[in-house]
Amino acid sequence: MDALVCVEPGRLELAQRPVPEAPRPGWVLVDVAYVGICGTDYHIYEGKHPFLAYPRVMGHEISGRVAAPGDGVALQVGQPVIVNPYLACGHCVACRQDKPNACVAIEVLGVHRDGAMAEQVLVPESNLYPAGDLSLREAATVEFLAIGAHAVRRAQPWAGARALVIGAGPIGLGTALFARIAGLDVTLLDTSAERLAFAREELGFATIDGSADVPAVVAARTDGESFDFVFDATGNAQSMQGAFAYVAHGGTLVLVSVVKDAIAFSDPEFHKREMSVVGSRNATREDFEHVVRSLREGLVPVAKLLTHETTLGGAIADLPRWAATRAGLVKALVKVGG
Repeated sequence: MDALVCVEPGRLELAQRPVPEAPRPGWVLVDVAYVGICGTDYHIYEGKHPFLAYPRVMGHEISGRVAAPGDGVALQVGQPVIVNPYLACGHCVACRQDKPNACVAIEVLGVHRDGAMAEQVLVPESNLYPAGDLSLREAATVEFLAIGAHAVRRAQPWAGARALVIGAGPIGLGTALFARIAGLDVTLLDTSAERLAFAREELGFATIDGSADVPAVVAARTDGESFDFVFDATGNAQSMQGAFAYVAHGGTLVLVSVVKDAIAFSDPEFHKREMSVVGSRNATREDFEHVVRSLREGLVPVAKLLTHETTLGGAIADLPRWAATRAGLVKALVKVGG
């Protein structure tokens, strides 16, 4: 079968890979339809991912159709499905608490093992959710939107609260959309004028220019009280540290993205606010199902988010170009099957 392989940093090849073996009981062979390109994929291509062995078939934002179900699987051949790419062990301390997204031995498709930038992928049935009447293009957005939905759920927000989302990339936009669905009054902060214009003009969010005097603007926007909920989706240590200052007394900071660096903060400022700091990692079935319901109800303007599309062969040129300059790019899809 055809597969797009990142042979080494900066080098992509369209290669022939063996078709996956017939699925064992409880597993399913999936014909891949669409794969979203994530920031993780760009980092893999650029050699910036800290825990990756090359060569690697990328791709973890996946939609497809059941090709061959293993014994005991209820899904039917041809059924459209959404793939949860987080393969958990099922018995570690996190899994026992129903938190497979934080599994001690987690394997993510396209990162720890080969992913879905290939014609077929083998997945446990427990990681497949029926797409129902969603189009396969829409179904390929569920995973990245679930990251934001999970971050909002982790915050335990209340309707009417003021929320600041820092970072207007795809994950930040997804977080902002699901914060709005949860009833929050959402503002987006970024240093990119293009991203802010998209968030403001296409999605209807209030915005703050990160190159301005942000503390002064935050104070003016919140009557000096700061934001009840702050979500940092930048993947930037300096931004994550700065986010502490924008949280109201009694408020919550959710760190959506992750960095290798140590994060430092002022303990007196942290304590006087009695603020909560929450980590958010991946997503669970509950978040995937919330996203699917929201898409069906028309609460997510998914057509505006899907700005670019390519093929496995076309991605050899397109992915490096998009990694170098993302002007006009929100979310790109790779069309594999149909």
